[in-house]
Amino acid sequence: MILRLALFIVLGIIVARAFWRLVDGIVEGVSGRPKGSGGRVPTRGVQMVRDPVCGTFVLPDHALTIVDGRSRVFFCSGACRDKYRPSTGSGRSDSVNGRANTA
Repeated sequence: MILRLALFIVLGIIVARAFWRLVDGIVEGVSGRPKGSGGRVPTRGVQMVRDPVCGTFVLPDHALTIVDGRSRVFFCSGACRDKYRPSTGSGRSDSVNGRANTA
């Protein structure tokens, strides 16, 4: 008798938890905001920039940069930056984006 009562209590707890999760999911779907986000979800995406040497897309906040004329150039690594801007010369390597530099 006691075992049967314990099983019914455990089953009741499982059913109640499943019902609460279902209701919580419906409320979350209607509100359009994930639970626990706390408003930290950005409203729009972050624009990524392309490394001119290898073509990798990087986040501007995490990229290495140099100023080339009036524009900023973003790089995924120091190696790509060094290929773009060798220590001697005009500031550009012989090839950028896989094409020969004729300038």
